[in-house]
Amino acid sequence: MRFEIKNKKFLINGKPIKIISGAVHYFRNMPDTWPDIFDKMRALGCNTVETYCAWNMHEKHPGEYDFEGILNITEFIRTAQEHNLYVILRPGPYICAEWEFGGLPWWIQNDKDIEIRCSNRAYMLRLKKYLERLFGEIRPLLISNGGPIIMVQCENEYGYYGDDKRYLTELYHIFREFGIDVPIFTSDGISEQCLLDGTIDDCLATLNFGSRAEGNFSAHSKMFPDYPKMCMECWNGWFDGWGDEKHHTTSAEKYAEVVDSILDCGSINMYMFIGGTNFGFTNGANHDDKYRADVTSYDYDALLTECGDVTPKYIAVREIIKKHIGGELPRIPPNRKKAAYGKVKLTKSANLFDNLEYLSDPQYSNVPKCMEDYGGGYGYVLYTTKLNRDYRNAELSFERIGDRAHVYINGKQIGTVYVNDHQLKVKFDAKMGDTLFILCENMGRVNFGSKMMGKKGIVGRCLLDGKVHFGWNTYLLPMENLSGLRYRKTNVAAPVFYKGEFEIDEACDTFLRTDYFTKGFVMLNGFNLGRYWEIGPQKTLYVPKSILKKGKNEIIVFENDAMKGEPMIEFVDKPDLG
Repeated sequence: MRFEIKNKKFLINGKPIKIISGAVHYFRNMPDTWPDIFDKMRALGCNTVETYCAWNMHEKHPGEYDFEGILNITEFIRTAQEHNLYVILRPGPYICAEWEFGGLPWWIQNDKDIEIRCSNRAYMLRLKKYLERLFGEIRPLLISNGGPIIMVQCENEYGYYGDDKRYLTELYHIFREFGIDVPIFTSDGISEQCLLDGTIDDCLATLNFGSRAEGNFSAHSKMFPDYPKMCMECWNGWFDGWGDEKHHTTSAEKYAEVVDSILDCGSINMYMFIGGTNFGFTNGANHDDKYRADVTSYDYDALLTECGDVTPKYIAVREIIKKHIGGELPRIPPNRKKAAYGKVKLTKSANLFDNLEYLSDPQYSNVPKCMEDYGGGYGYVLYTTKLNRDYRNAELSFERIGDRAHVYINGKQIGTVYVNDHQLKVKFDAKMGDTLFILCENMGRVNFGSKMMGKKGIVGRCLLDGKVHFGWNTYLLPMENLSGLRYRKTNVAAPVFYKGEFEIDEACDTFLRTDYFTKGFVMLNGFNLGRYWEIGPQKTLYVPKSILKKGKNEIIVFENDAMKGEPMIEFVDKPDLG
């Protein structure tokens, strides 16, 4: 088969096609849900699915690649093909997507003299190795090889970020060198400035916007009169950040009007068809005037909810698409079953400081360094030191912090500093020989804009009464394996792990409330469901049925702030995103 761009049209085997696509991120949705999602795409009238690729998930450590389970992109693409869907692939290297570091791997910042998203030699060497491995996976799935992939993106929204045309051109040639023989495209904002900086010759220029098409294609029409028009990201909702007043929602009727106007002009990719979930520590952050981490849910007020339920927006858009393509659409599949398993008491607890030897090995350094310098990327990092003398009304100060840190003397909390605080200082009293603990949480790396290159933990100088204090042990706490923890049957002070067990007769999708907790994350049967924080707006964590087991299940909650009552969680059958 052959996919081409000619005479302002998309062609498959010489026949015109209007692309009607929806965004689905395989790494945000459990593999057993992919067929249901694709069935609902076909019932909407879509002929294509679009997905990003997450470099930081596929190469968590340099040269170590993972394409299994939720990261099995080839299985995702093959399943799409089985459901008669074409595929638009957006491999990055940068994806934004409100995803940790915009999809770039954390360890890339450790390369000397590196600069991301430009023709920097160190960056390009790392990137080329990854693309060679990734394209080895997806090359057999190009439409030219009998697969469903019709287009591949070269970078992402580059016109919002930089102006290195040499970099974009080099990327284009790398794609071709590694056998990507389908059309390559860029996607950018609607302004002429974005298009001037983010596009290159031989790449189809597409646009990202969320309002009616009138006027949004004007700069594109002027600059690219011979290209077909496509909105590569037609935004149908928005993302939430911790501390937002409420969950972002948009009108179903107005979005249907937007889809209608774009289909009158050309082709569309609806962002998102289903948002999914930032499981684990994968959420991104934004940093304009202030740092703002994204919540665990990526519901996005999309056409399907976070758990795959059909929405009024889906129904409204379905009627519009039906009008444009004519004929009958497949039946809409039913929503997946939900269950409310009720309350579960967490009967055992384990203090973090008492369990360090079961979680991490200490690394000594003269002064505290950032998380990345110790070889860590996600989760927490704990710094400890013995005090050499008595301190009274002393001041512990930080040059920078990434992103939030609790300070303890002998396990008792004496203060908290947060990246957005006006002053990063804590006052304390202590005795000679006391242990100072500083527990830092990486709440998510910035995924958009000029402040992406930011490290985590203690960044820069940490001073005691204005002086450099020497002699620190540091523990990386990625929180990936908690099997070695030693629990007690009595409650202990935070930071603390709480553990409980519960039994079920049938595994179904469910939602977990953490009303008695303040801030932390939840592990269920060894799977990190993501973060919670009482400031909201999100109040429940989505639990896919594939994480649960018939019979006994184990849940661990890490609370790094303070309890608000008895350690207990509750499984309900409806989400609460605020």
